[in-house]
Order: sequence, then structure tokens, then C-alpha cells
Amino acid sequence: MKNKISDRHIGTIAACIAFLMSFVFFLVAYPYHLMRREQLNLFIYDWNYICETYKGVGFFSRLIGDFIDQFLYFPVIGPVIVALILTAIGAVVYRICRNWLGKWSSLGIAAVFFSWSFMRETENLYLTQYSFATLAYLSIILAAVKLGRNWRTAAGAVVLVVVGVLALGSPYHKQYGKLWGKPEMLNERIIALDVEASRENWTKVRKLSETDYYTHEASYYYNLSLAMDGRLGDGMFYHSQDMLYGVFLWVSDQVSQFTDGAAGEVWYQLGDMTLAEQSTVVALQASPKHTGARFISRLAQITLVSGEDNAAQKYLRMLSKTLKYRKWALGMLPENRDEKAEEWLSSKRAMLPEKDIVYGTSDFRPVLRGLLDANPDNGPAREYLLCCDMLFVDFGAFADDYSERIISGRHYEEALCIYLILKGQFDEDSAGDFGISTETLNRLQRFYKAPEAYKNTYWNYYMEVTE
Repeated sequence: MKNKISDRHIGTIAACIAFLMSFVFFLVAYPYHLMRREQLNLFIYDWNYICETYKGVGFFSRLIGDFIDQFLYFPVIGPVIVALILTAIGAVVYRICRNWLGKWSSLGIAAVFFSWSFMRETENLYLTQYSFATLAYLSIILAAVKLGRNWRTAAGAVVLVVVGVLALGSPYHKQYGKLWGKPEMLNERIIALDVEASRENWTKVRKLSETDYYTHEASYYYNLSLAMDGRLGDGMFYHSQDMLYGVFLWVSDQVSQFTDGAAGEVWYQLGDMTLAEQSTVVALQASPKHTGARFISRLAQITLVSGEDNAAQKYLRMLSKTLKYRKWALGMLPENRDEKAEEWLSSKRAMLPEKDIVYGTSDFRPVLRGLLDANPDNGPAREYLLCCDMLFVDFGAFADDYSERIISGRHYEEALCIYLILKGQFDEDSAGDFGISTETLNRLQRFYKAPEAYKNTYWNYYMEVTE
């Protein structure tokens, strides 16, 4: 009796430690990884859809996995669910091993299975169905072991295993359900920027990007958050910039699905729905199972703004049968729109270009000019236009596009100083005509004396790309 109580206490303590460790890790250190998984999945509450989507071998694990994934969006519920699944895997392995081994050997093997499952869960494209399938297979083995003790029920154990294989499929996939994984903390930081940008939480994006991660995607979201607050001209060069790669991302089969999806975020915010839609469609096609709530909801927004009512209603009807997006989708249908929804549509449509022209994927300046021709008050588009000129060191275009009466910023003034110096017209009168402040002129004098102390200036960028 004493040994049984001791075994129970050991198993309970180990399970509590495993649960808390998993929960805290995914809640504090790795939360956006789970939120991203929800964005790449789509579970629709429709009987016909469910029957069509989840037929065939492995139907049950796919159904339950997708059902679970919709809850990963929530910052506490998601980590709780994942921690419960991982803890259950360890607990079932422990109970299986105790049929033949001692408590410490069983605990060691359970810890190995728990660690293996935990590490797989940290993979960026991992699907919940594989952890669920692993847990279900282990549960079947445990049940089969219990049944198999009596020869009369051995046949039942065999049937249970066969049915389990048909219902669960493989707990492994060469691309998504990897045999082993490891946390990628840099990827988690970039995913965090992407998730918060999709929510248009620009203050949080800027806070998350206070540290320069020296990747194009991190600079991309940092720059976008500044532009949306009208501060790109004041803060851009506090982060590393690599020509246009930190301002725009290219849609290509040579980059990741993540980058393809992120590439349209700038264009959606600036008002070019054609380029935003191109990015979203490519990312949707490249996502696991070619679904994704993030992309379907974005396509709904794009088609709403573009006036493609039939396409918009198709996406909205689909989203209206989901858990997370139901309220928003129903509220955006023409018959249900309130004043707030109509204001959102009007503000977005005011940013659309007058002509819907398909440009080359690297021909960004005409796109930006078209947006400004349609709406001169499009501040983010103007900032991106000026920054394109600066990053390409095209001072002629920059001088044509700049007007201190419309927009101002310390980096723009720094670029104007170089422009006037190159023209041989740099003096106080000319600087005053372009609205260059005395503070900028004084900072330029200090820059001459100690360039290394002013790395967060356009002057430093200009020296790096022209030396």
C-alpha cells in the first residue's frame, strides 16, 4: 500500500512539473508560435465542410487537431491546451511502462517521450494533429495492454489498434510533423511582430522591435509601425536598413511562406489592394493544407475595400461559421454593417489608387506615386516614397517628392543636407528654404567630427552604401 501511494505521489508531482514548465514556456517565452499556428489553420462549423475535409485515413486526428488549433489564438487557453496534451503523453507512457518496469525507469522513459513531444511542438509549421495522434496511439497501446492480459479480450485489442490506425493516421509528417525540433527564439520574435501587425497594434509592434534583430522581416515591421504613426522620417535609421529589403518584401518562390504572406502587409496598409491580394493568395497556397484564417480574413478585407462584393461575401460566409471570426464576418455583411463598419470601409477606399494597374514586383515608386495622386493625404505612402528615394540614394527624386509643408522628419532633413552639398548649394539660406532646422545643421557639424557617434542617421547610411 505504501509503494502504491508513493508511486501515485511521484507521478502526480512529475505531471505537475511537466504541465507548469510547458504552460509557462508557451505563455511567456513562446506565445506567438501558437497564435501563428491558429492563423494558418481554419476550422469551419459546417457539417458538409467537415465531412468533405476530414474523410479518409487519419480523419479523427485531423478533425481534433484543427478543432484544437482555433483556441491557440487566445494567450492563456492556447498554452493550457498544449501543456495538457504534452503532460498527458508523459503520463500515459509512464502508465504503460509501469506494467513491466520500476517507477524510476518508467519515469525516465516518460520524461524522454515528454521532452520529444515538447521539442516537436516548438517547430514553426508543426500541426497539433500529430501531438494528438501520438497521445491517442499511446492511449490505445495502454488499453491494448490492459485488454491483452485476458486471452478472451486479445482480439478486442487487435481491433482497437486497427481502428486506431485508420482513425489517427501517421503521427509524423516529413515537413510539418518533424521527428525532432527545437525552439527558434529569433523566429518567435519575428512571428510576434507579424501577429501584432495583423492586429494593427502598432505600439506593440514598435515595442517588440526595440531590439534590432538584423533581419529584413524585423526591419520591415519596425518601419511599417513607424510609418503608421507618422514617425518613419524620425526613427527609421535607429534600425539597420538594407536598401529596400527592410521596407518592402518580395513575393517569390525563393522565399519562405512567412515572407510571402508578410509582403502584402505594407501594401494593404498603404492602399494598394492588388499587391496585397497577390501576397495573400500566394501565402494561402503555400500554407499547410492551403487554408488559413489569417489569409481568408485578409482576402475578405481586400475584396470588401476593392468593391468585389461577390468574392467578399463568399469569404465572409465562410468566416461566419468559425469561432473567432464569426462576429466580425457577420458584422461586415451588407445587411448588417453598422456606422463603424461603414466608416472603416470609407477610410480604406479613400486610399485606393485611381487606376488598378499591375506593376512589376520591384517597380515600387510608380505604385506609391499612384497612391499619392489618388490621395495626397496618404501619409504612410508619402513616407514610403521618400524612404525609397533615400535608400536608393536618388536625391533628384527625393527633392521632387519632398515638401516640408506636408511632411517633416529628421532623416528627411539629413537627406536634404546631402542633396544641397552635392549640388554645391549648401548654406544657411538654402537650408532655410528647404526647412532644415538649426538642430540638424548643428548635428551635421558634430557628425563631421565623430561619425561613429551618429550611427542612427541617414548620413551614416549614405557613407556605408557609397564608400
